[in-house]
Amino acid sequence: MNDRPGLDLSAVVKAYDVRGLVPDQLDEELAGLFGAAFVETTGAGAIVTGHDMRPSSPALARAFARGAAGQGADVTEIGLCSTDELYFASGALHLPGAMFTASHNPARYNGIKLCRAGAAPIGQDTGLQAVRTLVERWASGGRPPAARRPTGSVTQRDMLADYAAHLLNLVDVRAVRPLRIVVDAGNGMSGLTVPAVFRDVPVEIVPLYFELDGTFPHHEANPLDPANIVDLRRVVRETRADLGLAFDGDADRCFVVDERGEAVTPSAITALIAARLLADHPGSTVLHNLITSRTVPEVVRELGGVPVRTRVGHSFIKAEMTRTGAVFGGEHSAHYYFRDFYNADTGMLAALHVVAALGSQPEPLSHLIERYQRHPASGEINTTVPDAGSALAAVRAHFTAHPGVAVDELDGLTVSTPAWWFNLRPSNTEPLLRLNVEAADTPTLTRTRDEVLALIRR
Repeated sequence: MNDRPGLDLSAVVKAYDVRGLVPDQLDEELAGLFGAAFVETTGAGAIVTGHDMRPSSPALARAFARGAAGQGADVTEIGLCSTDELYFASGALHLPGAMFTASHNPARYNGIKLCRAGAAPIGQDTGLQAVRTLVERWASGGRPPAARRPTGSVTQRDMLADYAAHLLNLVDVRAVRPLRIVVDAGNGMSGLTVPAVFRDVPVEIVPLYFELDGTFPHHEANPLDPANIVDLRRVVRETRADLGLAFDGDADRCFVVDERGEAVTPSAITALIAARLLADHPGSTVLHNLITSRTVPEVVRELGGVPVRTRVGHSFIKAEMTRTGAVFGGEHSAHYYFRDFYNADTGMLAALHVVAALGSQPEPLSHLIERYQRHPASGEINTTVPDAGSALAAVRAHFTAHPGVAVDELDGLTVSTPAWWFNLRPSNTEPLLRLNVEAADTPTLTRTRDEVLALIRR
């Protein structure tokens, strides 16, 4: 192993995961050190690993397993899987887990999502920083210290059928009316998981880009970008489908398109799923991050639930799920978290809830979802700025001079009145400010959006 004196992983170890270019920032040698450091940090005697379809993923995952086994942990490899299947395996086997994926990033990227046993999150403050410190130290010194236990075993196990059965036990879709569903897998992992989950569901699946191909030959596997759901929208209209589903590369996020080919906001899906789960669990807590629509807490309160507002980011939401005992949590980025899925995020379970809701009544999806799309919203607007802190301070000073505004800084800057609100947050990884605005009507939305943008772009 070549020493790497002064190795700095600050560009690779993010707030919630590890992510970088292969092999420039992440290679098999480092993956092995991450495996050893993961075992050292968690004290695990056994772990589970999985990987996506990127060309670099199998070798990186194997190197991680060798590093973990070298520190005495037994490794169960479930191989090709979605991120939520890895979370399922971590929960079902009660083992810490590692998933090799860079989600929606381009093909040259890869990364590692880590969790403790039961799919409990690992972020900067809950172990990831400790893992980084060990990897940097060991890379500079040549190797991890001698293991305190004999070398662990590495075995393979297929958990796809167990994962599908678990999801279908949580949502009853056996009696849905006949539906035609276009699914855009984006050459990502839902090309493997959708056929397994929907095999015995009485619906017709129209597949788009189900071939597993980590070079993403058709479009980026990031449905948050409207350019990447153009094909899905077109095929939904051409085939007269009842809805469309688009998954990101590692299939932990799911986006929905109605029968007209129009995108349904993740906030509306959050409200829809919250309504379904509150019907089964009256009075429960539902989490929503601070950039979801005001519709979400409105619906939760109307149905007798308790809405709790959280920061953006899966490690924060999962920790809050545990703290509050919430039945469900939703983010406007289309991450959906379920108490019955180890408090982890799963796009597939969210998709099954949408299918069940649509298929249990006669209305088209556009009509069903109307009650959950109450307020005009801007969507996320990104602006590159030389100094995010100064720009945030200028916006704060400007709006606190307005009468009747409320300000909080739970995550970035949120400014609100009864007629409108906006949130302005710095990116964790880029010199960007991210703006989300919602208002009672479109003129107010436009006016508020333009007022904020004028301040940060001057």
